[in-house]
Amino acid sequence: RSMSSREPLAISGKTRMFSIIGDPIGQVRTTEMFNRLMATRGKDALMVPLHVPTSALNNFVSSVRSIANLQGFIATVPHKVAMANLCDRISPAAAAVGAVNAVRRTASGELCGEILDGIGFVRGLEVAGIELAGQQVFMAGAGGAARAIAFALADAGVRHLRIWNRTRQRVDEIADRLVQAGHLMQVELASDDPTGCAVAINATSLGMSADDTLPFDADRLVRGQVVAEVIMTPATTALLARAAELGCVVCPGAPMLDCQIELMADFMEGKLWAS
Repeated sequence: RSMSSREPLAISGKTRMFSIIGDPIGQVRTTEMFNRLMATRGKDALMVPLHVPTSALNNFVSSVRSIANLQGFIATVPHKVAMANLCDRISPAAAAVGAVNAVRRTASGELCGEILDGIGFVRGLEVAGIELAGQQVFMAGAGGAARAIAFALADAGVRHLRIWNRTRQRVDEIADRLVQAGHLMQVELASDDPTGCAVAINATSLGMSADDTLPFDADRLVRGQVVAEVIMTPATTALLARAAELGCVVCPGAPMLDCQIELMADFMEGKLWAS
């Protein structure tokens, strides 16, 4: 609909406010989906996107504590790892991963952090009928989203995770954190070749821009291999387009987000970790 034909949002001084922060922020779809879900639940709540550069993150977090009707926010790229150290308390899962993507503000202004990325992503794969238990999985990237996905894959019973990343240090950190949390999944630094893995995941930001390089060697993909994407916009990244050409099973980022939105809303409502 055109702007002139759209009904104005019913926002009042009683509306509970939420935000999603990132740098960039133009690609996010979370706000639209979160707001629709809250309306379905009969909640007077609204989420807005805020462009918060890395240099301004500390100031943003400080300001949130003094805004009484801003009751929580979602942290997206590149703020997830930094947020783990900026919250007052974080869940055991977030502490194990070392990243936070959902923050709830208490009445006293205390910030409680949770990580929902990995759970939502893996739930999306399971909803799509992808079998993970006992499988070997390839993943490009070792940042905040990748860490969360690695833990969720371990919980789902993945046997072996091969991670392609420019630096070994981040991969070793993921492996160490998994061991400390008691997970037995084997983790190793890999090349950009996904050969032999049942599932190949892009957990990097490569693919958001049209001139990005592919996150790994997609020409090595074979028919029937599952290729999953964390990027929401565009819906079909260059990686997914190439995978489809090769006869792969493609899992776009948007359905993964669908599964995470319910978790986000539950967390903001205090239905998940609240200790």
